[in-house]
Amino acid sequence: MNFEFRAIYWRDMLKFFRFKSMLISSLIQPVMWLAFFGLAMSESFDQLTSMIPPIEGVQNVDYLSYMGAGIIAMDVLFSSLFGGTSLMFDKKYSLLRETLASPTPRFHIILGVGLSGVTKAFIQTAMIIGFGKLIGMDFFLGYTITETLIAIAGIFLLVGIFTLGFLFLSGSIAITIENPEGMQSILTLLSMPLFFVSNALYPVDAFPAVLRFLSMFNPLTLLANGIRYFALGDNFSVMGIHYMYTPADISISFLGLLFFALTMLATSLWRFNKVDV
Repeated sequence: MNFEFRAIYWRDMLKFFRFKSMLISSLIQPVMWLAFFGLAMSESFDQLTSMIPPIEGVQNVDYLSYMGAGIIAMDVLFSSLFGGTSLMFDKKYSLLRETLASPTPRFHIILGVGLSGVTKAFIQTAMIIGFGKLIGMDFFLGYTITETLIAIAGIFLLVGIFTLGFLFLSGSIAITIENPEGMQSILTLLSMPLFFVSNALYPVDAFPAVLRFLSMFNPLTLLANGIRYFALGDNFSVMGIHYMYTPADISISFLGLLFFALTMLATSLWRFNKVDV
């Protein structure tokens, strides 16, 4: 088996660790979301819902823990969606032309970029979980060590598939659009509905019927549901809303994210085979 993708992977990882501004901002930003937005909103929501009687026999989870899963999903969304911009600059400065002219299969270019993005997403996810536990998130509450390790593996698996899907999408856009400003506009346009029509930061129960329907097919909702299942359990309540997840629900999230990633992979392969720089 050929392993040319390792060169692409290591190049991206070296850039990530050598550019200190990129490294520090990517690690500090999700922590700041939890530290400022998370704690502030958690206090507000918990006060507003303090009069709601708890559901008997059901674990009550505070808003910070509910939102922590959404922060992971949100951070992974933005980092992966904008992760393809490196290909845009490679194309702009003719580095992509040299890579495409090499014997490296084009699939390996996509794979190398994708795996580097997954590695960065894993680092950011670990940072959020670790810092969240320090400030009081109820992740893995009552879990044994084995159950915690299985839950973390499940979260990382879903995060990895989700990241690959959006990196493939971002890469397809990067090699199609001619200027960074155009790509920035498209990615911003994509990220807004993905973020707001999801249950990342708030329940979708009060959404209009059309938005509730759309949120069911939103990859961000599928990821947030999966993270909450592994981190909070299959039976809990938040702000008086009762959540119950079954293995079938999580299988749907997994298969939905896998279908999305494979579709984006096929799209990116098609675009890379068409590109001429």
